[in-house]
Amino acid sequence: MPRTKSRISLVIFLHGLGDTGHGWADSLTGIRLPHVKFICPHAPKIPVTLNMRSLMPAWFDLMGLSPDAPEDEAGIKKAAENIKAIIEHEARNGIPPHRIIIGGFSQGGALSLYTALTCQHQLAGVVALSCWLPLHKSFPSASSGHKNIPILQCHGEIDMMVPVQFGAMTAEKLKHIVNPQMVTFKAYPGVQHSSCNEEMLAVREFIEKYLPQI
Repeated sequence: MPRTKSRISLVIFLHGLGDTGHGWADSLTGIRLPHVKFICPHAPKIPVTLNMRSLMPAWFDLMGLSPDAPEDEAGIKKAAENIKAIIEHEARNGIPPHRIIIGGFSQGGALSLYTALTCQHQLAGVVALSCWLPLHKSFPSASSGHKNIPILQCHGEIDMMVPVQFGAMTAEKLKHIVNPQMVTFKAYPGVQHSSCNEEMLAVREFIEKYLPQI
């Protein structure tokens, strides 16, 4: 069947470490819009150094969660290429990249930031929840140079896994990669390494703003 005009926009949302796309597919049902398609892919199971090399769904290996921890550069770049392949596939099927928002939670949010900033296409926006920018020292030189990509960053103020300070540092870094006015950082009091209704409403507003019905 030909794609209807009303569905030529897309949100790709990437889950966090140890999760699957199903969890976020359920969580996002409350903010779905009739004209927007949602894809929640699953990460492959790989040994994760941070969790004693246990096999679990992960977009790339994690050695630590501090800004100076060693990083799985090859794994991050490979994961980003896999997400870019989804973008290319959807573009071939009629959804132009400027009608695609990429987002994610925790490790998925980190990958969404890296993918969007290194993608040859300028995407409609990025939703980065409770996360950080991988390979941050390689930016801004690693960036594709799209300065006007809107970024919504959200973080729980009492996140013990990825402290809110890392989120704030990431937001400051992003302001040196894209136009500073394109970066929005929202912190939520009383929220740990998870989401909340207020945050989900902010995500919905962001999607409505940057993927308006046409």
